[in-house]
Amino acid sequence: MSKLLQNIRNWNIVRKFIHFVVGLSTYPGIAVINKFRFYGTEHLASLPKANVMFVSNHQTYFMDVITLLHIFSAVKWGKKDKLGLPYYFLNPYTRVNYVAAETTMKSSWMSRLFLLAGGLTVRRTWNESTKEARAGLDPSDTRKIERSLANNWIITFPQGTTTPFAPARRGTALIIKHHKPIVIPIVINGFSKAFHKTGVTVKNKGVVLTVTFKEPLQIDYDASAQEITNQLMDAIEQSKKFAPDILKH
Repeated sequence: MSKLLQNIRNWNIVRKFIHFVVGLSTYPGIAVINKFRFYGTEHLASLPKANVMFVSNHQTYFMDVITLLHIFSAVKWGKKDKLGLPYYFLNPYTRVNYVAAETTMKSSWMSRLFLLAGGLTVRRTWNESTKEARAGLDPSDTRKIERSLANNWIITFPQGTTTPFAPARRGTALIIKHHKPIVIPIVINGFSKAFHKTGVTVKNKGVVLTVTFKEPLQIDYDASAQEITNQLMDAIEQSKKFAPDILKH
C-alpha cells in the first residue's frame, strides 16, 4: 500500500510539472497576445471532485483544453474572470482529464507530452463491411472514461471534431445516462481565429477569446440518448438553431 501511495504521489508530481511547462509556454498566446476573458466561474465553486463532466464545443486540437486547464487552476487560486499572472501553475488543479482522439494525441512529441497532463485517448469504432465510422465509442474507451469520471472531472467534446455545428456522437449521452454526473456546458469563442488548429502557435493577434461556463444542466436520465444529445448540443450552442442560415438547409 505504501508503494502504491508513493507511485500516486510521483505521478501527481509529473502531472503538475507538465501543467507548469505547458501552462507557462501557452500563457502569452492566451492572455498577452490576445484578449481573454472567462465567465460563469460561480458554477464551479461548489462542485465535487469527481463525477463532473464538462461538455464543450471544439475549435482547436489543443488550445481549447489547455485554456480550460488554465482556468481551473486560476479559479483554484481565487481568480474570477481573468487569469492575471500565471503563478497559479505553482500548484495547478490536476484532478481533471480530457477526452481526445488517439490518432491526434500520438501524432507528435508535443501531443504525446500533453497526454501526461490528463489525456484519455479514444478511438472511433469502425464498420468493417462499409469502412465507415460508427457514431460511438469503443467499449474499452467507454470504461476508461467511466473509471476516470469516478475520481476526477472530465472535459469532453460531444462533436468529436473542430468543424462547427457538426452532429454530436451519442457516446457522451450514454455515459451521462449511466453515471448521472453533474454536467457543465461550456461555450468557447475565438480560438479557431487566434490559433492554428493542430498546434499551440498563434495565428492572429488581438483576438477576443472567451470561455463561458453555464449552470449545470437539469437532465432527465431516463430520456433517450438522442434526447440528451440534443440537450447537450443546445447547451453548447452547436445545434441547428444556432447555425448560420446557410447551414440550416
